[in-house]
Amino acid sequence: MERIKNIRTSEVARAAGVHPNTVRLYEQWGLLPQAQRTAGGHRLFTGAHLEQMKLCRLALRCQFVEGDIRARALEILRTAASGDLPGALGLAEAAVRHIQSERTKAEEALSLSQNWAAGRLPGTPSAYHNRKAVAEALGVSIDVLRNWERNALVEVPRSGNGYRVYGAEQMSRLKIIRTLRQANYSMTAILRMMNHVDAGHAGDLRAVLDTPEPEDDIVSATDRWISALWEAEAEAREVVDQLIKMMRK
Repeated sequence: MERIKNIRTSEVARAAGVHPNTVRLYEQWGLLPQAQRTAGGHRLFTGAHLEQMKLCRLALRCQFVEGDIRARALEILRTAASGDLPGALGLAEAAVRHIQSERTKAEEALSLSQNWAAGRLPGTPSAYHNRKAVAEALGVSIDVLRNWERNALVEVPRSGNGYRVYGAEQMSRLKIIRTLRQANYSMTAILRMMNHVDAGHAGDLRAVLDTPEPEDDIVSATDRWISALWEAEAEAREVVDQLIKMMRK
């Protein structure tokens, strides 16, 4: 298909469903190739810019499933804008694999939690009497452990002399919390699950972890992590498809 010439900024914006200033910003940030200019300074885009703009909208729509997803999206877009479409495709395919890996971790953490809730995991016989020893045993910082306790993920009893006693029950619970956090489940999602188990329910943990409360004002991707990962993978695959389409033109 022959590329369309002399496309104005407003036309690119209209086709992408954005404000013209967004088009200008994407060009400034290196997400679009530099457009030619008329003698009066007006930008003149091409069909290739339109396809790159579609790629931008797809890549930047992806869920923020973890901290470096946006950075990965920007790298894909800048690589494509530079003209290296095969390189951008390789990055996009790597992003799909990364999301799949995150989903595997999430599923494994969920499976471990289901076994724990059903009483199928052995307890930890050792008892600890201070946060430092527990933090070292779990491989987390004292601040992280304190934060879990402060956010009601675990309740630690005290001995007669006032010292905290982390017994088998608390240590098993903390290990599940650590596993879920390492798999990127949010504190809010973990608390929902813990409250569910504490109420005597061992089933439906997937739904509990994946369903924010109706009264939650702000919901992040990690509050519904498994669904977010499936959606992110579908969106990342659309980026791959768009790049393949661009390479074929």
